[in-house]
Amino acid sequence: MGGWSKEREVSLVSGAAVATALKDTGFQVTEIDVHQDAAALLTQLYPIPDKVFNALHGRFGEDGCVQGLLNILGVPYTHSGVLASALAMDKPMSKRVFKEVGITVADHQILTREQLSQTVFGSKPHVIKPLNEGSSVGVNIIYEGDKYTPTEKEWPFGNHVMAEQYIPGRELTVAVMGERALGVTEIKTGRRFYDYDAKYSDGGSIHQVPAQLPQDIYDEAMRISVLAHKTLGCRGISRADMRYDGKDLYLLEVNTQPGMTPTSLVPEQASYANISFENLVVWLVEHAECDG
Repeated sequence: MGGWSKEREVSLVSGAAVATALKDTGFQVTEIDVHQDAAALLTQLYPIPDKVFNALHGRFGEDGCVQGLLNILGVPYTHSGVLASALAMDKPMSKRVFKEVGITVADHQILTREQLSQTVFGSKPHVIKPLNEGSSVGVNIIYEGDKYTPTEKEWPFGNHVMAEQYIPGRELTVAVMGERALGVTEIKTGRRFYDYDAKYSDGGSIHQVPAQLPQDIYDEAMRISVLAHKTLGCRGISRADMRYDGKDLYLLEVNTQPGMTPTSLVPEQASYANISFENLVVWLVEHAECDG
């Protein structure tokens, strides 16, 4: 839990909630607040634990890095392995993979910061994203009349930017547990879009589960989410985020380390599927494993 990504605070909340639930169900739990010190982390992992619950969010905890370390140590861990984690975190690469299996995604271009002032897709709005962050970190919607040319300090995510076609419509998300979709949630917010604060602040968003959708669209959202989970090679739990424009579903991304905070979507969908938070985290521990 913790880590040093932009999602550190959320990870600490997720980790604390998971630790409490596991202790309440009889597990002996040691909480490790991970910092950018590999030697210290290795020391904290001795004696070798039976399993690791990975509650890290964002880069280095969600992109295959810590998964690789745990593979080397031979310690089974929750959620996805190295390849699935790395693919899911790399937005351009994951979209290429999704398109190969027939999943509809939004068009995008990869630009440098300096190129952002150029016309993209012929018209606005469009969405600006880092190539490899989660929780809407760094995401901005550029509307007609907006000028967005961030400095290096304002854009600490490298020199490249994903400029993505803006898909109007409804925000949907689906949790996949094993190979089972738990349900479809519609997310509503009074903000310009479902940003970091809307995700993690009390009252920042309203979650409607099950989403009120035509049955064929509801079923298709769940089918796409399971297909994306399998295509990336995800394990444990993942969450697929998508947009519905009234006609088509567009997959935005798959999150391999979904939040486990009190306002998080996966525990909410699990509850809808009659799975308690305690049973959810115990299931994840029981299905922890290393790659290969």
